[in-house]
Amino acid sequence: VIQQGTASLRKAKKTTVKNCLDNPFDIQWKTIDGDNMHFILQTLEESIKQIGLKKVEAPRKKKRSSTKKQMERKCDASNNELPTAEETEGNRQAPGWTDISIRRQLAIGVNEVTKGLEKNELLLLLVCKSAKPAMITSHLIQLSASRDTPAGQVPRLSETIAPLLGLTSVLALGFKRQSDKFTDVIEAIIPKIPALEVPWFQYRAEGSAANADSSEIHEPEQLEETVEDEHTSQKRKRTDSNQRDLSDVILQPLKIKKVVPNPNKIKKPPRKKKKAFS
Repeated sequence: VIQQGTASLRKAKKTTVKNCLDNPFDIQWKTIDGDNMHFILQTLEESIKQIGLKKVEAPRKKKRSSTKKQMERKCDASNNELPTAEETEGNRQAPGWTDISIRRQLAIGVNEVTKGLEKNELLLLLVCKSAKPAMITSHLIQLSASRDTPAGQVPRLSETIAPLLGLTSVLALGFKRQSDKFTDVIEAIIPKIPALEVPWFQYRAEGSAANADSSEIHEPEQLEETVEDEHTSQKRKRTDSNQRDLSDVILQPLKIKKVVPNPNKIKKPPRKKKKAFS
């Protein structure tokens, strides 16, 4: 391209084309009623206060100037009867969680919840509505539906639970299967959460119940195998828990209306064969 008033040549910029896959289905969290929302938040708040689970952070030490240190030494010399800093620090709680065993029964945060769903370790999942952008928690709908785990989006979840746990925000909260302290909470919240709808992945009611009964029957047999061979049985348990019986899954057909070729695609001309010299 030759611009006016200049004799230099500049190449025109090529338009970059990026191909991406889009989902034809619009998957969203189902809304929970106001009464159910208040009930869920109240039960969670009461249970956490009763258990007393909280994260204690270590106080940050600020750098002090030399003049302030001299003034503090004079004050310490005059006030010898006051308790020292070491005694006050001894009365404080140690930094960390108050009870680690109870903390292991929960999955806090989007990353821990995603790992728990992939390993099929969660009984219940609650997601905060204030998560921005919404893409942060949208993938949990498909994961929870594939693991048949009840999940719902609760408004003001982070505002009510985060200060109780001593955290800045809680965008996702999951309850694990071995949670003994939260059994009553899980049983009370699950009926209040509507079922998820994923168009291409649905379970039949009868088939899921039959699979649940068969899994309960086969659990003691797996426990007997652990006594014989620990390493092999642990591997089998992990594969069995991760792999579900997909015979009851109904896959919806995908209809393609129109296929449009890329107009900006540059086709290379065919190569001419070189003639052999005689």
